[in-house]
Amino acid sequence: MRVLVLGCGYVGTAFAQTMAEQGALVQGTCRSADSAEGLRQAGITPILFAGTASAELIEAAQTATHILASIPPGTEGDPALLALSPTWTPKGGTWIGYLSTTGVYGDRAGGWAFEDDAPTPLSIEAKRRAEAEAAWRAIPSPAHVFRLPGIYGPGRSALEQVLSGTARRIDKPGQVFSRAHRADIVSALTASVAKPNPGRIYNICDDHPCASGEVIVEACKLLGREPPPLIPFEAAGLSEMGKRFYSECKRVSNARAKEELGWKLAFPTYVEGLADCFSDLKARQVL
Repeated sequence: MRVLVLGCGYVGTAFAQTMAEQGALVQGTCRSADSAEGLRQAGITPILFAGTASAELIEAAQTATHILASIPPGTEGDPALLALSPTWTPKGGTWIGYLSTTGVYGDRAGGWAFEDDAPTPLSIEAKRRAEAEAAWRAIPSPAHVFRLPGIYGPGRSALEQVLSGTARRIDKPGQVFSRAHRADIVSALTASVAKPNPGRIYNICDDHPCASGEVIVEACKLLGREPPPLIPFEAAGLSEMGKRFYSECKRVSNARAKEELGWKLAFPTYVEGLADCFSDLKARQVL
């Protein structure tokens, strides 16, 4: 296998490392020399990319058997697809995955969101994601689309918020969010690699949509700290982006990924997920 990860961020790098551990030759894009060195140390061959495709990137895309795209779209569209499209045609049989967001569903007033629902994005960021999804699904080897909710995992969880003193419990009755542990996202991607279905859309999230304050309480419990006080939504002084975040309320169904990919969650709720993050903190002697 020859794997190309377009955008080695929090999830992309973890997927790249998993594929490298399985014996694949893995290349991944990043924006800086410092990031490139980190990828090398992880067994990933770095390719610098800041919007313009180099000969190295074009060759990597042309020869890849598996491509994961995770770079956020800009005002003009998906930067990797825009840079590659004039000269790149994926060879037949190439597995392509695109990491999108459950934000494309917009608000469901607490109801369930399913993959076949028409996207009704509210924010400009989600609208761009919906457009990028369509673009990746329109290429000769249509991309599998993975819609992700709030992502957490080692080094990026409610535990770090509590430890840094930035954790807040905002009280908006009835408000729920879905989330997913990074390891479960990666396992869904590898399950799709094993059972490709080009152009298919999958929601990747855990089994327990809930209020974000519940997660903060559990993090405090693990750390032996008192939870921060509840703050009424109206008095929270949220930024415009924060207000948009709380304007959407939905429960995201993961039934399709389970049924079609045989995907099994290692962390079905935030309780198991935070326990894993807590173990990581202890292993790194952060606590």
